[in-house]
Amino acid sequence: MAAAELGADVLYVLTGERSAASLPPMILQSISEQLSDPTEFAPIPLYSAQLAAGDGATNDGAQIIDNLAFRRDWLKGIGVSPQSAVIARATGDSMTPTLQPGDALLIDRAHADPPTKLRAPGDTRPAQIYALVDDGHARVKRLELAAPGMLMLLSDNPAHAPELRPVAAVSIIGKVVWWGHTNRE
Repeated sequence: MAAAELGADVLYVLTGERSAASLPPMILQSISEQLSDPTEFAPIPLYSAQLAAGDGATNDGAQIIDNLAFRRDWLKGIGVSPQSAVIARATGDSMTPTLQPGDALLIDRAHADPPTKLRAPGDTRPAQIYALVDDGHARVKRLELAAPGMLMLLSDNPAHAPELRPVAAVSIIGKVVWWGHTNRE
């Protein structure tokens, strides 16, 4: 007897991708209904801009190249308005292992203020990650208030030293609230 006749998804066995025929009609209908319901998903613009996890990227004329759909209830749950969300890609290695080159970064532009409080002694939590413009270059770094009026730009990769910048010299695009990457192993 053929594997397909026994209910096996042959496409999945060969490629690791499920064929639509292997999904029950009820699931297909549900997926189709959800994707066609604009109240369920919010399109978030993906820009051609690069955020360098290193020295910085120049993004002259960055444009929207696509949209990625995020569930509205998920965005609401993390406190992000779809109108303030944008996506850009990371480049460079200064934020590895947290961020990998090519990662999609969901940025909440509503949170574009620098940290205003010094960290408490003994606070071992990592600083928040932000998309920012530093000296005309787009970057992605952890930001921490080092002293009044001074920001510390931190990398996760220990090969990249912390950098001090006056708060006024850095323009924050927004807080990075989610990132995703494809495993390329």
